[in-house]
Amino acid sequence: MLERLRIVLIGTSHPGNIGGAARAMLNMGLADLALVAPRCQVQCQESASRASGADALVASASVHETLEEAVADCSLVVGCSARSRNLPWPMITPRAFGATLADEARLPDARVAIVFGREDSGLSNEELQRCHRHVHIPTNPDFSSLNLAAAVQVLAYECRQAWLADQEAAGETPRAEDDQPFGIDWDSPLASHADLERLFEHLEKTLISVDFLDPEQPRQLMARLRRLYLRARPDSMEINILRGILSAVDKQVRLAQADTANRTS
Repeated sequence: MLERLRIVLIGTSHPGNIGGAARAMLNMGLADLALVAPRCQVQCQESASRASGADALVASASVHETLEEAVADCSLVVGCSARSRNLPWPMITPRAFGATLADEARLPDARVAIVFGREDSGLSNEELQRCHRHVHIPTNPDFSSLNLAAAVQVLAYECRQAWLADQEAAGETPRAEDDQPFGIDWDSPLASHADLERLFEHLEKTLISVDFLDPEQPRQLMARLRRLYLRARPDSMEINILRGILSAVDKQVRLAQADTANRTS
């Protein structure tokens, strides 16, 4: 389970927080660290000092320009945010998230990313809309600000507790449906983040071409469609079907446009 978890830090501005996050991860047995557009030097005296022996994890961290690159191979992306949003999104506590990890990790080719935002502004709306779920740490409402490394520690701790509970229960005879994504032997693996992003890009272009989406006044249409499909957890075959439908629509639009051009020429 722990090997399938990736901690993603976006736009970190202080190297000490990278080192502190690495220490928190290694304490709990996590080793996959990804950095997106860090705003500071990653490997330096400050990060090494705060890592307190987890220097190798900092050195091996992958660095990406975008969130999409960092989580392209992930089947579940969870954003850690304390903000309330105008558009409600599936929200869970760290404890509830940990409780789902054992079943999630049993899925074929499963990879789970836990995403943390900038120290000063957290995750943007656009970044949050690329996450299947949002995790909220229930802190004191009168003093809710958490240090980045502390937030990583909370999530990493809950992940380890879930792993320990699963190990403890390993001697028991599991129910047959426990090893399946939807309580039954599924016929296709879950879609990766990259597959979903290609679907959303294709969907947006098609909706514009049929005049359903006005790019000048998009409102929350694509955000709501993202929420719908991310909540549904489509598999790779379903993504292929949806994109096939969109391609058929695109073809009919092109034929209609060509016919109109021929009539007016």
